[in-house]
Amino acid sequence: MTDISDLTLDELRVALAPDIAASAIFDGWNETALLAAAEMAGADPDVAKIAFPDGPMQMIEAWIHSIDEKMIAEWPQEKLAELKIRDRIKELVSFRIHAIDGLEEALRRALTVMAMPQNARRSLEMGWHSADLMWRLAGDTATDYNHYTKRTILAGIYSATLAVLVNDESSDKADTYAFLDRRIDGVMKFEKLKAKLLNSDREHFSVSRFLGRLRYPSA
Repeated sequence: MTDISDLTLDELRVALAPDIAASAIFDGWNETALLAAAEMAGADPDVAKIAFPDGPMQMIEAWIHSIDEKMIAEWPQEKLAELKIRDRIKELVSFRIHAIDGLEEALRRALTVMAMPQNARRSLEMGWHSADLMWRLAGDTATDYNHYTKRTILAGIYSATLAVLVNDESSDKADTYAFLDRRIDGVMKFEKLKAKLLNSDREHFSVSRFLGRLRYPSA
């Protein structure tokens, strides 16, 4: 077992994050939750405070990174490669939902912090990072505009799903998973339509060809 006193500050942040989230259920994302987590982990409280100079947002970010690490371990690319692309994304988002099980109040408090105007840009960056990681694990190698549209859409789906999750009182979060299924189905239909339009065998309208025919009509 790794000695927590040997961890770098980056490693310490991720190590403490799950316990901070557990404490945030009752205390919120603040120094009280941080010190409680440090005590549970046997970490020096002063070092723990040094590890989080940016306060609540840094604690939330560390929590997200801890979930990222667990997701990577549970769903490596070679394991996901056995699934269809739709199922890859669903499994990754579902894993993240399951990782928050029992911590819904911590999530609710985190979303409140992230929604503050001063945290808007950082929250968007965090959502983008999570979406980017999921797509990379799913095997996406797009480098054109699809790279950005896929991540933007997935980040939107993920954030909307979390908003449903915090208020979901259905058995086994059935409402949340149903919502996720509907959103993914909608995206898959859009992708199929887009592919059909972009890869159609029909002749596409060309402005230059049209003008040329006006100038030099066929005999």
